[in-house]
Amino acid sequence: MDNLRIILWALFGGMLFVTWQQWQIDNAAPVVMPVAQQPVSATPSAQALPQPVEPSLPAPGTSAAVPTTPQLNAPAVSATVGQNPADTIVVETDVFRVEISRQGGNLVSALLPVYPVSKDRPNEPVQLLNSTPGFTYVIETGLVDGAQGGPTHLTALTAPLSRYALAPDQQVLTVPLTWRSPEGIEVTKVYTFKRGRYDVDLEYQIANRSDSEWRALDYLQIRRAHNPPERSMFDVDSYSFNGPVFYDSESYDKLDPDDFRDEPLKAQLEGGWLASIEHHFLSAAVPAVDAVYSYSSAYTSGLYTLRASGPTLVVPPDSATSVSAQFFVGPKLQEQLEETAPGLALTVDYGVLALLAQPLFWVLQQIFNLVGNWGWSIIIVTLLIKLTFYKLTETSGRSMAKMRKLQPRLKALQERYKDDRQQLSMKMMDLYKQEKVNPAAGCLPMLIQIPFFIAFYWVLLESVEMRQAPFALWITDLSTKDPFFVLPLLMGIAMFIQQKLNPAPPDPVQAKVMTILPIIFTVFFAFFPSGLVLYWLSNSVLSVAQQWNINRKMAVD
Repeated sequence: MDNLRIILWALFGGMLFVTWQQWQIDNAAPVVMPVAQQPVSATPSAQALPQPVEPSLPAPGTSAAVPTTPQLNAPAVSATVGQNPADTIVVETDVFRVEISRQGGNLVSALLPVYPVSKDRPNEPVQLLNSTPGFTYVIETGLVDGAQGGPTHLTALTAPLSRYALAPDQQVLTVPLTWRSPEGIEVTKVYTFKRGRYDVDLEYQIANRSDSEWRALDYLQIRRAHNPPERSMFDVDSYSFNGPVFYDSESYDKLDPDDFRDEPLKAQLEGGWLASIEHHFLSAAVPAVDAVYSYSSAYTSGLYTLRASGPTLVVPPDSATSVSAQFFVGPKLQEQLEETAPGLALTVDYGVLALLAQPLFWVLQQIFNLVGNWGWSIIIVTLLIKLTFYKLTETSGRSMAKMRKLQPRLKALQERYKDDRQQLSMKMMDLYKQEKVNPAAGCLPMLIQIPFFIAFYWVLLESVEMRQAPFALWITDLSTKDPFFVLPLLMGIAMFIQQKLNPAPPDPVQAKVMTILPIIFTVFFAFFPSGLVLYWLSNSVLSVAQQWNINRKMAVD
């Protein structure tokens, strides 16, 4: 098979693979009409706002039943819609500004001051949790007893302070909220925040001072308006999955909220978790790992709900117990995700080439720890990849150099047998055998690089560490396109030089195709993340240097 044809088909296959992955993402979570565009009445009502999903207590001695269709509780309206600042507790750490609702003790707002919305708006932090109508995105938790009472996510709680701040010499910050019943049940809901971390611990400290046992179950739920961004080639955020996900201790699944109406999530297991993810960020609810939790879902009025409810908790008279959970609200920092819960790092979606992308990112991370610049890290990793396959590419380069030396003899054969294609092919193959040249050997390095190219594409697109990471001069964000298209142009020039160092295809038509190939790639790469273009540019420059050196040693003109 012709060398050029193999290369073109390999490149086409790689592009088709990336397109197929994007098609999967597009069809995993269809865009629905944002809640903000739906009519909302001036006064809250059961028709205008979705009512909270209330868990039901199972029969004594059994595990929590999986809820089915969400039940609307007419008098109750979710406390987390349109919070009054006076009803919230503000918590500030070195990486967080969180608001906790006094009604239910829910997480209703989370600002990430370390991560600005964009380079142009450095003082505007990314906001994950939000209680604004139409953009609802909250984490609700509670305990519910057999009478549908207890400190649910709608119950008023008390707190000693309205503002908490992590002191410079402080590593841990705790925020307690308390509920007491007339019968003598006291529950303290304690949030624990840690310096430099986005995982948050939750513990219910339960004391039963009544004369009868108290039965309840704990639950965690994420409610969010489903407003995925419209797909745009100019917005890298729109290329990633945006929606609910579920981990069942063995598999990681992206969920479609539209499916919740007919096939709601229904599972009972240990070691699972729920999350709502978007490009570079997520919010996850991780129940206690040593108990069987029931997982369920619902989707109504543009909001989806993911919920985990625990087994029946029995607290005898004059005794105390506790139950714990964890949350992760923040960027997809892989090390912190892995430390928070098994499988949580899977939310960094590298696709089917994750086995290749994860080691690539690990190497990038280690080099970054040494040089402190992601752009130079990309160049160094490219050099390491080139060194890894040096012998293979050298063999290929020698074959290309031999092919280049045969160009005059090949042209003579073309002139002699220009009217007999079959005879021409036979004579060319005889010449290749005589000179011990493999015309297909030059495509092998390209075939090997395609998986690395695709894996690197997803590393640069999905790794939050690359978000707004500067390189040098005008390249201030390696995860977005070069604003002046300088890197794509340099890459096209390097590809053109590389092409001139290699033998021209014997077919004039194919030769013309090869001539315009650098132009096609320049246009194609113009809208790719600049970090990816930097990788391909570095690879092309190293390939040019290697092929030039081989041609020089073999005295090829």
